[in-house]
Parts: sequence; structure tokens; C-alpha cells
Amino acid sequence: MTMADDFDPPIGIPQVIEPNIRRIVAPNPSPMTYKGTNTYLVGTRDIAVIDPGPADERHLTALLSCVTGRQRITQIVVTHSHLDHSPLAARLSEVTGAPVVAFGGPFAGRSPVMQHLADAGLSGGGEGIDLSFSPDICVSDGEVISGSDWALKVIHTPGHLGNHIALAHGDICFTGDHVMGWASSLVSPPDGDLTDFMASCARLKSHPWRRFLPGHGDRIEAPHDRLEWLISHRKAREAAILDYLADGPANVVKITHHVYHDTPAALIPAAQRNVIAHLIDLQGKFQVAFTGPLDVTTFFERTDRYHR
Repeated sequence: MTMADDFDPPIGIPQVIEPNIRRIVAPNPSPMTYKGTNTYLVGTRDIAVIDPGPADERHLTALLSCVTGRQRITQIVVTHSHLDHSPLAARLSEVTGAPVVAFGGPFAGRSPVMQHLADAGLSGGGEGIDLSFSPDICVSDGEVISGSDWALKVIHTPGHLGNHIALAHGDICFTGDHVMGWASSLVSPPDGDLTDFMASCARLKSHPWRRFLPGHGDRIEAPHDRLEWLISHRKAREAAILDYLADGPANVVKITHHVYHDTPAALIPAAQRNVIAHLIDLQGKFQVAFTGPLDVTTFFERTDRYHR
């Protein structure tokens, strides 16, 4: 499911979202990034840049042109280290002198289950990890990043990526790619972990948010409704996978063809990664089993006590 396709922001031009928050969309549209990566500027004097985006000099110029008069960029905050969010951070830091702040490097926060799978040879699906990402300051869950007229509380939200964080700004939450404004998030093992993803959804749902500002797509004005949809969407995918496996073992390719039958061809590889994420989560809940190396050809079956 995607949200209504009425988000048509100007690229590289700041738009005021809140009295002290501006959004600039990077020039990197694609099937995985929608209209482009949302970069946010928070503050009226000390400026925090959230998710500077891809390594694109045009976007760097656009960001720097937003800082005028006595303003200065004091913090560069990265929600996670995918290539559409973090690479420009180093260049922006070089130009401004502001430190890069994040949870950690590209593999920080990876769950033990995913680390075991990575050690066993499971690789990502090409979503683009920024392997060179190295923040100047590593923050932990609950820490506060602040400037002259703003404060951002770190919420560790692993799932889409182990080092993913959301940022609370009063009753607004910058959700990165955990909750997006146009589609559900990709969870691609071993970089992503669906068990962690669902736990992070539940955690965000416990807060009385007024608005979400996502990494892609428009602002989300009904945060809890969106979280409910995201949780229900994942549960529906899980149910469809289990229902299909009730007729016998199947591999990821066949399961994806059945469960994502209405998905555009360009997004099928991402859909396969989501299916793998679900199957690993179901294995952890002792509802499916598999043997041998894990890839799209691996056959999974429901455990006997869960068969219809």
C-alpha cells in the first residue's frame, strides 16, 4: 500500500513545516526513495541538519544556501546509514565544522540473530549501506541533542536498519525510514530485522505524537493511525505467508509471487527481502523451519503443530 500520490514538493527549495523546521527534498527520486530524501533543518539560530542525504553537490549547495545571517549549522544528525541518507554528512561537516551525530557505524545495533545470519553468509539485497559512514559523536537511546532553541531526544528504532534512530521534538517525531509518508518500510536481513521493527513500532505507538516527519514522502498528520496501518500491514503479510505454506513447503520466490502479486516488477527484489524478513521472524517464533543456506531459493515449511 502507498499513500495518495499528491506529494509534489519543489526539489532543493526549503519549505517551512513548523515555525522552526524546514524541509528540503534531495534530487534523488527513485522507486525506493519516492520523490527524494527529505532533509530537515531544525532551529532558527543554531541549526541541526537531519539526514543530509546522498553525496550530491547540488543538495549541498541547497542546504548551505538556507543558512543566512547569524545562523550556523551546529549538528548534523543521521537517522541511519543508507546511501540516500548519510553520505553527504561528511562533506557537510567538512564545510561547516559541525559534527556528525548518529547511533553508530553501518553495523551498529545489529541484533544477535542478524549477526549470526551475516556470519553465515547472508548478504543484503543491494539497498545500499554506506559502509564508510563513521559519525563523530555516537548517541544512545534517550540522549538529547540540543541547540539554542531546540532539543531532539534520541529514540533507538532498529528494524529498517540496526543503527536507525527516530528523533522526538516535543510532540513531533522525525521517523527517518521507520515510518514513511508514502509506503511501508523495507526490512532486508541481515541489515534489517522484522522482530526489532515491530518492537520499534510498538514503542513509537506508546507516545502521544501530533505529527510524524518521515525520511520520504509528506508529513504524517495522523501518526497513530499510520502506525496501526503499518503493524496491521505486516501482520497481514505474515498471515498470507503462513496460509500459503499450509499447502506445503515453498521458497522465497514462490512465496513472494503469491503474497506480492500486485507489486510492480521493479519492486519485486525488495518484496523478496521483506518475505525473507518475515520468514526469519516466523522461525524465531517457531512457526516455520528451513535447512541449509538462506537465500531466495531456500524452501521453508510450517512446523507441524501450526498446520491446518
